[in-house]
Amino acid sequence: MTDRVGVAIVGSGNIGTDLLIKIKRTSPNLEVIAMVGIDPASDGLARASRMKVATTSDGVAGLIEMAQFKDVQIVLDATSAAAHEANARLLAPHGRRLVDLTPAALGPYVIPPVNLEEHLDAPNINMVTCGGQATIPVVAAISQVTDVPYAEIVASVASRSAGPGTRANIDEFTETTARAIESVGGARRGKAIIILNPAEPPLIMRDTVFCLIGGADHDKVRASIERMVAEVAAYVPGYRLVQEVQFTPIEAGEARTLLPDRPGPVDTKVSVFLEVEGAAHYLPAYAGNLDIMTSAAQRVAERIAERVTRRAA
Repeated sequence: MTDRVGVAIVGSGNIGTDLLIKIKRTSPNLEVIAMVGIDPASDGLARASRMKVATTSDGVAGLIEMAQFKDVQIVLDATSAAAHEANARLLAPHGRRLVDLTPAALGPYVIPPVNLEEHLDAPNINMVTCGGQATIPVVAAISQVTDVPYAEIVASVASRSAGPGTRANIDEFTETTARAIESVGGARRGKAIIILNPAEPPLIMRDTVFCLIGGADHDKVRASIERMVAEVAAYVPGYRLVQEVQFTPIEAGEARTLLPDRPGPVDTKVSVFLEVEGAAHYLPAYAGNLDIMTSAAQRVAERIAERVTRRAA
């Protein structure tokens, strides 16, 4: 071992493989000790072996039996919601920190520029979803300026970038993202929609955020959004606004339709249009959904590693 903090990646599909390559190429303080899968023929395990990373195709049970497990302090789980629940149970007696890239939501939701610092000591951190990582920062930015009675996000990703794990988690994606829009983003009511776009050639990830507000200073809202976009772009360079933030007056009837129980003082719809270009560490640049998820997870793991190293000093 070096002075880096050891991590294991569980899940050898698209997300896990992208995370493997990203950490190996770019992380200043993480060392991938093991790559874990359940398919011995997976490309992710083959790539890990070529990178001289220890592998097992026996899942988390196999990881725990590996000699290298003693050097693992953080486990990044890129499997599925159901698999993460089982993995967390197996790892619980061993005291490893978990960063969950599935929508299982066993631990607190974390969006790095919004609430990472308050959850750094949590034993199991949930990264919400790719759509959540792309859009919740914007909802939070608006919430920092004014009340947001309703927020709706639409995440459109290339079908080719959505592997079996993502497809198995579509229901959990919408539910987890909607809850996090409220609990992290600060909206009183949240809604999430995901579109797997089958277009060929594949289209880049696009995300749209709609928020209802009332009586706010539009210049302050716009400035808050732009600051937040810059914060996310610091660790996801392909994250950007594709046009100016839009403010559209709405009728009272539209507000009552979306908020039948409590429309509140709502008179404006804020529309924010984003795109996420991937770094192409594994899949091509259209797979921004992989890039923002793995970049956010790496950001969390690096901050945990900084804290672990500081405490050990």
